[in-house]
Amino acid sequence: MKILFVGGTGQISFDCVHEAVRVGHDVWVFNRGNSNAGLPEDVSTIKGDFADDAVYGQIAEAGFDVICQFRVFTPEQMRRDVTLLTGHVGQYIFISSASAYQKPIPHYVITEELPLRNPFSAYSQNKADCEMVLQSQHAMPYTIVRPSHTSRTKFTTAMGEGAIAASRMLRGKPIVVPGDGTSLWTITRSLDFAPPFVKLFGKEAALNQAFHLTSDNAYDWNHIYAAIGQSLGVEPNLVHVPTDTLVKVNSDWEAALLGDKTCSVIFDNSKIKSVVGEFSCNASLDDFMAPLAACFLAAGGADVPADKALDALFDSIAAEQEMVGEGLRVES
Repeated sequence: MKILFVGGTGQISFDCVHEAVRVGHDVWVFNRGNSNAGLPEDVSTIKGDFADDAVYGQIAEAGFDVICQFRVFTPEQMRRDVTLLTGHVGQYIFISSASAYQKPIPHYVITEELPLRNPFSAYSQNKADCEMVLQSQHAMPYTIVRPSHTSRTKFTTAMGEGAIAASRMLRGKPIVVPGDGTSLWTITRSLDFAPPFVKLFGKEAALNQAFHLTSDNAYDWNHIYAAIGQSLGVEPNLVHVPTDTLVKVNSDWEAALLGDKTCSVIFDNSKIKSVVGEFSCNASLDDFMAPLAACFLAAGGADVPADKALDALFDSIAAEQEMVGEGLRVES
């Protein structure tokens, strides 16, 4: 089939492009062309800015069987795609997000039947609204895919501070971990995400359906941060801080924590497996982290991070937490 990736070089899409080429599809990418290094030689490119209606409009007449949309984040962008592509594509695959599921969660096992209702994250709300726009029309066949935390080159951390956390570990600085570090988080390698994703192409059973696509592996944050340290050859000093305190200190963390990563969840992948067949993500946590560490170190990871203010904030939070309980004694 003739496949277009809008994007194609991100944390998830890059390996999906490689997998689509590997299984024999005619693969194209639409992007600005700034980071296409490493894409397969057989990939064809359409160079342009997604925000440029005139250039982006070319894809409607190109006759793609499948368009994989990795760059739509707002309902307005989705409405533009529906208007532009209806009648011009056999299957439109929208990359949504598992973070859009209801928070707080009513049950730790998540299925696609859970409502999309996340009051803590504007990003998640916009993804849910995009889904509503897509599902409200009936002329363009679609498939919705909701990844959870999927990575190719970036460390998985609770507050999105991956490079800063790794740099702090190498500099012997304390690492702030939300809560007591025992909530579970599902992480997926993009290499493992790609094969079942590509198997959705052209599947009639996938049309007008929504699926989450994740690993079956969930780890607590203490083990995740310890694995990052091990991949860097250090043992991190973990400092546990109540989530409510972290959100008070930095309101920008509300979406990442209350809206996502402090909720222990396991994803039931039986729906997508019923369409694409069984798949597994067998890499250990250490295997997951090793290539991420290589990417981090190759980029000069031992250096002090660019966001020095955030680095200093972590110093302050850790110091304050270490003082909690000092001088208090329980009378027997």
